Amino acid sequence: MNKLIKKIGVLVTSVFLILSITSVSSFAAEKTILFSIKGPGSGNAFWASVEQGAKDEAKKLGVKLVLIAPPQEGDVQSQINQVEDQLAKGVDAMALAPADPNAFAPIVDDAIKSGVPVVFVDTQGINEGVTFIGTNNKNGAELAANFICDKTPKGADVAILTGMESQSTALLRRDGAIKGLKACGLNIVATQTAEWDTAKARSVTESILVKNPNIKAIFGSNDNMALGAIQALEDAGMNDVVVVGFDATPDAATSILAGKLTATIAQFSYNMGAYGVKYALALANGEKIDANIDTGTQLVTTKNANDFK
Repeated sequence: MNKLIKKIGVLVTSVFLILSITSVSSFAAEKTILFSIKGPGSGNAFWASVEQGAKDEAKKLGVKLVLIAPPQEGDVQSQINQVEDQLAKGVDAMALAPADPNAFAPIVDDAIKSGVPVVFVDTQGINEGVTFIGTNNKNGAELAANFICDKTPKGADVAILTGMESQSTALLRRDGAIKGLKACGLNIVATQTAEWDTAKARSVTESILVKNPNIKAIFGSNDNMALGAIQALEDAGMNDVVVVGFDATPDAATSILAGKLTATIAQFSYNMGAYGVKYALALANGEKIDANIDTGTQLVTTKNANDFK
């Protein structure tokens, strides 16, 4: 009888230990990743793709994902308020696409000091030692410029539509385009912001065309602006202008196949979302990661636009 009781005791103890270990492992594995993007996915194919990549990776890794975005892209204060609110609730790591890297710098520093590691996604921040996950925007813009050079007579008038110039993404694409277009001898007659917006790009392009009716090419620093430029050119009856965008959204791919947009630069936004979650989790688990994680770029023309519809 005593032997039976001892055996039962050992068995109960073993079961208790197994359940305890399982419980501890499950608790340890359950991390919360805050992912803040600078624009809503609704109405913007790029951010929708980032969101999907983040959601899929979070599901794959078994982590809790808190995905937030301001009501409008570039609404810096709303994004700051959202991030501060979620950090106060407690998260294990943060992936951040900052609308204004300077405004976010103190928040990022405070998060790291409080034990919440941070990775930047899409837009490089100014905090030292924080990993950047995204496109080499300058190289991507040079790729677009080189394509324009191949399609445009030397010395021709060209223009650049830039994004929000408080963001490193916009500045890097602007600088890459300027470098590439000047290198092949094209004449840059205008470099103006349209703040990533289609309607604003249409209006800005209309103004550029009034002063520069012989323009032969336009680089839009994202597809929204490139498509806005196309609308302005169509209104002006100018169908022979080379227009290149950046992002390779489904709308851009459709426009290329329809013979309107000439080309775009693909950046792999889905990977930005997925890698943001993956590497934020790695930091939360005490792992080391590279300082720069390039998600790549690719020229998209009629030859491969179907792959991006």
